Amino acid sequence: MPGLIARLPLVTMVLAILMPSSVRAEPVTPGTQQARQYVTSVGRGDEAREVTLRYWLFVPKEYAETKQVPLMLFLHGAGERGDDLERVKKWGPPKRVANDKDFPFLLISPQCEKDERWDAEEMVLLVKHVVGAYRVDQNRMYCTGLSMGGYGTWSLLAARPNMFAAGIPICGGGNPAKAKQLAGVPLWVFHGDKDSTVPLKRSEQMVQAVKEAGGNVRLTVYPGVGHNSWSATYANPKAYDWLLSHSLKGRE
Repeated sequence: MPGLIARLPLVTMVLAILMPSSVRAEPVTPGTQQARQYVTSVGRGDEAREVTLRYWLFVPKEYAETKQVPLMLFLHGAGERGDDLERVKKWGPPKRVANDKDFPFLLISPQCEKDERWDAEEMVLLVKHVVGAYRVDQNRMYCTGLSMGGYGTWSLLAARPNMFAAGIPICGGGNPAKAKQLAGVPLWVFHGDKDSTVPLKRSEQMVQAVKEAGGNVRLTVYPGVGHNSWSATYANPKAYDWLLSHSLKGRE
C-alpha cells in the first residue's frame, strides 16, 4: 500500500483528501414517497453522539439522473414526534405528495424523536446527506415547518442562512436577537390571529426584528384562525411558487 500511495499523482492524492466520500443513492421511483434512515455523528471528540435520522423522501415525478431539482425540508409539529414515521404524513407537504405526483420539490420530511426539539446541526447533516446522494439544485433549497417546526425553521435558517434560498415558518417563533443572521433570507411567515397555542406575537416579533435588520420578510395573518394556519398555507400554490422564485444565485 505505501508503494501504491507513493506512485499516486499529487493531484489525485489532494483530491482524495479534500473531496467528501460519495453517497450511493438508494433506488427511488419518481413520484413516490419512501421511508429512509440516516445514521450519523453529531458533535466532536468526547461530546460526539450518534443519531439516527428517520425521514420520508419524495422524489419528483420529473426527477432524472441528468436533471437537478429543488429541495424542500419540512419540519413537523410537536404532535408528530415519536417512532411512528406514518405520523409525519398527517399534515403539510408529506401529506400533499400522496396525491400530488407533480410536486416539484425533492422533499425531505424527518421525524423528531419523542420529547425532543428540532436540532439545526442534525438537519444540516441530513440535508447534506441527501444532496450527496441525489441530483439537487443547491441554489434552490428551502425550509418550512409548522408550530414546533416553525420554531425549527426560524432556528435552522438563522444557523445556516447561506444554505437555504428562502423559508416559510408557520405559527412558530424564534430569537429576535438572531435577526441579523436572517436578514439575507427571503421569508414568508404565516399565523392565525386566534392562535392560543403559539400566540401571533411570536411571529410578529420575529418579522419586526428581521425588518429592522433590513431583511426581506412578509407576514400573512389569517383572521379568525386558531393554531392550524398550516392547512391553508400548504394548500396555497402561491406559497410554492414564491419559494421557487428565489435562488441563492445573485444573492449578495
